[in-house]
Amino acid sequence: MVNDLKKLFITGCNGQLGREINRFYADKNGIELVNTDVDELDITNIKAVMDMIESEKPYAIINCAAYTAVDACETNQDIAFKVNVLGPRNLSIAAKAVGAKMVHISTDYVFDGTKLTPYFESDPICPQSVYGETKAEAEKMVTMFSDRFFIFRTAWLYGDGKNFVKTMLRLSEDHDEVRVVEDQFGTPTSTVELVKAIDSILFTDNYGIYHATCEGSCNWAEFAREIFRLAGKNVKVTGITTAEYNAPANRPAHSVLENRMLKAVGGYTFCEWHEAIKTYLDELLK
Repeated sequence: MVNDLKKLFITGCNGQLGREINRFYADKNGIELVNTDVDELDITNIKAVMDMIESEKPYAIINCAAYTAVDACETNQDIAFKVNVLGPRNLSIAAKAVGAKMVHISTDYVFDGTKLTPYFESDPICPQSVYGETKAEAEKMVTMFSDRFFIFRTAWLYGDGKNFVKTMLRLSEDHDEVRVVEDQFGTPTSTVELVKAIDSILFTDNYGIYHATCEGSCNWAEFAREIFRLAGKNVKVTGITTAEYNAPANRPAHSVLENRMLKAVGGYTFCEWHEAIKTYLDELLK
């Protein structure tokens, strides 16, 4: 009898996406998860990565590990490079060595944000921050060293962990008004939706780069207003400019992604962002 058990090797298992992957596959027959985070595996150490991957021989590696503190990346460039570039490189080399598929999570920050219509997977990248640069370099590493890869570019992610939604809810406890940037446009995306998209492609041979966000778009101030509306919080949102916010790292002004490839290959169709945030808050606040 052939053993159809598929082993999925997760890095960054304690992050928002890693936790959602665990929830999604918890009751799925034929799936075994190997969970690692920084305490179990240093992805910047090629020997440690090779030893563990060769021992586990997974069906796929799903790399959820990243240094995502966008502003901190500007000053901690060495750490950002090691985690965001060397890590994916090492995992891709190991994936190819054992014949595993490589799943890597990327970002809308690989684009410069000057395109006023949604970005396609084929559009040229032009990152404007250290974080964006390292994530762009990671994409190159994955495509260079892995021969069976899926790169998912997502944006404005929220799930079980630290995120913008929870920050707004925390601020609502002792603020009648918050100031939120209104000249950056993108798409809030639920980890629940992203994992469904990954699952729809993971067990196929449709390798390549995919945009993976909820449908529709908004700016951060609009997103905050919707969060407060759904949560029943009487908080005024005052829109400010990116210049007024004055963050160390540049952000793309318009980084809405079009999930063209996902739709073209018959994969998962994301729900609209209003629907996704309502579902998330219904669960979070019940």
